[in-house]
Amino acid sequence: MEESKSATEVHSAGKTGAEDSAESQANEATGEASSQMPNKPTAEAEARYKRMKLFDKVMQKSLNKFIEDVSFNRFASMFRPLYRKNPQRMESIHKQFIEELRSTIQEDINRLIEEGQLELKLNELDKLERATKDSPDPAWRPSGIPEQDFCSFLMPYYQKQEAYMRRELKKIQAENAALAEKVQGGRESISQTEHRISAAVDEWKASVTEFERLASSLCPSDVFDV
Repeated sequence: MEESKSATEVHSAGKTGAEDSAESQANEATGEASSQMPNKPTAEAEARYKRMKLFDKVMQKSLNKFIEDVSFNRFASMFRPLYRKNPQRMESIHKQFIEELRSTIQEDINRLIEEGQLELKLNELDKLERATKDSPDPAWRPSGIPEQDFCSFLMPYYQKQEAYMRRELKKIQAENAALAEKVQGGRESISQTEHRISAAVDEWKASVTEFERLASSLCPSDVFDV
């Protein structure tokens, strides 16, 4: 009797210890799992996710509406002889056509989102929207006149280009003026050099004439006449 009681107590103690061990292991696993869970997304990230999800929903709704317009009756009316000959075959062709059309359009939409960097552009739009909140100037709105709106968009660009060209023109004019001064200075230097050379030549000619006069006066030609 006592042996069975003690065996029961040992079994109960072992069971309790096993339950405590299992509970501690479960708590540790829960703690590890909670520590490995990612942080809660921020409000901005959640808003971006909802926006992309809404965009996808709108595109899917538009795609479904477009697919609905390609009904079997309209499709069969375009190929009435084939439909009369084999209606089941026409239904199979229409089903395959719808699947291919949906798949192709969806691929084009995904490609446009990827190549056009739609999410990045929407984020940039958010930045512009936040930047304009603190701006006291009113936001631009189309006037309804395309020519006027187009000019209002291009005129600042052309004005910047005009200001840049004016600065470059003044810079070139200043460089040309400096070059003209250098050329004028060179011409004056050449003219002065030519004048000095001409004066030196005149002096040399005068010296030669004077030397010939002196030579003729010292040695008259009649002295040597026989």
